[in-house]
Formats: sequence, structure tokens, C-alpha cells
Amino acid sequence: MNEKEHLDDALSSQKFISSTYNTYAGECVLKNLRDTMLNILEDEHCIQTKLFNEMSARGWYDPQMATEQEINLLKNKLQSK
Repeated sequence: MNEKEHLDDALSSQKFISSTYNTYAGECVLKNLRDTMLNILEDEHCIQTKLFNEMSARGWYDPQMATEQEINLLKNKLQSK
């Protein structure tokens, strides 16, 4: 694997990890455990942001901006629920 593939794999892993901790934090009954999960989640988000920024700086991750039409379509869809 080259460096880009390693970073891409690490970013994908961080997205999965963050999603998992988010679910766990939302389903904790005990406040102390929920607080711990939220602290871990924050740490995981920081790692994910660092990976994203590194890939973006190297031109390896370039999210596209949504058009005004796409934004409005999504707004309408979410408001109709």
C-alpha cells in the first residue's frame, strides 16, 4: 500500500470508529459511562479531522461543494419529514 492508500484506510476506519462511539454514547444509561464515551468520541473526531486535513492538504481528498439546487432539495426533503 502506498501512503495515500494508508491515509485513506485510516480515515475510513476513523469514520467507522466515530460512528460506533456515537451510537454507544447515545445508548448509555449510566451518565459516567456516557460521559466517557463522549470524551472518547471527541478524541476520535480530532483524529479524523487531522487525517482529513492531511489528505486534503495533499490533494487526496477533495469534497465537492453542493450546488444551491442540491441544498434546496435536501432542505425540502428534510422539512417534509
